[in-house]
Amino acid sequence: MLWLPEHDWLYQLLRSDRNVAPRFRMPDLISACVSQMFAKGDASHRLFAFLGSELMLREPATIRRREAMWRPQYAQLHALQLSAANRYPNPQFQLDQLTTGCVALARLDDPTGVCTLRHARINIVRRSATTKAVLPS
Repeated sequence: MLWLPEHDWLYQLLRSDRNVAPRFRMPDLISACVSQMFAKGDASHRLFAFLGSELMLREPATIRRREAMWRPQYAQLHALQLSAANRYPNPQFQLDQLTTGCVALARLDDPTGVCTLRHARINIVRRSATTKAVLPS
């Protein structure tokens, strides 16, 4: 689930003129935001700082959109959700909040979305490399 302001930003990126050849879909863009966040050395610190300050002040009943992401990025967020940083005495954030935080930080880092699109391309290359190893020649 993705909170509405971040979903709207991704939707604009999805429809933008920069999203071409190939045209990325929502799972690609969400996964790219997660990869973009994890590409920085202080990923969990930045994310939990954002969640504890910015997202914490939002209305908890904010509308969310159901979207998908690729398995490797889901695994990264799930590991973060189970980490010590997300346990007592800290607040416990759910996967939708972690995902929303990644998209929000990607937007803060580069509102144009160019960096997010670059990470979407990197993710496709990584998936292609893994798929080649399993496909018969």
